[in-house]
Amino acid sequence: MSQEKLEQDAVAIVATMDTKQAEVSYVADIIRTSGRGVVLVDIGTSSIAAARSADPAALLADIGRRARGSVNALLTERRISAIIGIAGGKGSGVYGEVIADLPFGFPKLLVSSARPALLAELAAKSDILLYPTLVDLFGVNGFTGRILANAANAIAAMHYKPQGQTRRKIVAITAFGVTTPAVNQCVRLLSEKDIEAIVFPANGSGGRKMEDLVDAGEFDAVLDLTTTELADDLIGGTASAGQDRLTAAGRRGIPELIAPGAVDMVNFGIPSSVPERFSGRKFYSHTPYTTLMRTTPEETFEIGRRTGMKLAAAKGASYVLWPSEGVSDYDRDGAAFYDPKANAAWLSGLRSTLPPSVPVQEIACHINDPAFAAAAVGWILQHIPKEAIRHENV
Repeated sequence: MSQEKLEQDAVAIVATMDTKQAEVSYVADIIRTSGRGVVLVDIGTSSIAAARSADPAALLADIGRRARGSVNALLTERRISAIIGIAGGKGSGVYGEVIADLPFGFPKLLVSSARPALLAELAAKSDILLYPTLVDLFGVNGFTGRILANAANAIAAMHYKPQGQTRRKIVAITAFGVTTPAVNQCVRLLSEKDIEAIVFPANGSGGRKMEDLVDAGEFDAVLDLTTTELADDLIGGTASAGQDRLTAAGRRGIPELIAPGAVDMVNFGIPSSVPERFSGRKFYSHTPYTTLMRTTPEETFEIGRRTGMKLAAAKGASYVLWPSEGVSDYDRDGAAFYDPKANAAWLSGLRSTLPPSVPVQEIACHINDPAFAAAAVGWILQHIPKEAIRHENV
């Protein structure tokens, strides 16, 4: 790592200097012209003596860890306020590791020639700005120069400003299109009490990011209204948030209200993407690109059982609110996924593992009815801390 200036507000440039020297120099010159300092973070392998004999994956992992530590130190010292990566496939993967600890909202830009699937994976893990080159990065030419100049000017104009401490209480809420009416009502009711609601789409990446931010201490309570990601994790859908979903609030000891929002469905892509083993199941085309599959009573029982196990480990106040009239817009009398038996199985599975210390309230309404939102927000208001003071990590 090289650093030409000691003042704050510099831009870190992450790249393999053995192959991207020309591109880095071009971007650095533009950033310097804007009046910003530059810190170079080299993630290349040519200077490492063991590079030829080392396992490639292990070597890249080691480089990523070292660079991540260097960037974290620069952030702690408040020396950098933005970061840009210039990379191909391997470098893009390392860049994802390097920025993993940077706060939400810290400007993170990646200029990359990597395959789209890798870029999509990076976007699912971080609030990263992606600039695909479409042409390969082999020096600065008439095509790459345009992209690099745009990226350099963009990152030079971005500055991270830590918020410091705040006294306004913040609640995280999970949402899906089929639970949007409930979420809208919850946001309105919280706003009336001067509580900010931050809504996360329960699409896999949204749930993972919410868990990360809860762990980081960003929220005072969680209204986990839409736990559909647990269904995808169990059955193999495209919206899984992983096995750590529904664990961060319990670890932090902050109040959490859980509801079975959209556990009636599993997400897949276009119809031809649905695995053959699910032939004969009940499906609904949400969009031309999203195919939903109804969960069975056996599956919802297991989803409920896993929910209870996760809540059993919670250190803080937890509460379950179960709507007897349906868990999504497609789970109503006469709708495509209406199945009271499957919904009741979720409740049975939950109670098979949930300790008596966690209350369960059955409410005779649909999840999108106003009465459900009122009950959910009512519990949050009773249990959210009276004072809310959070600090940035740096």
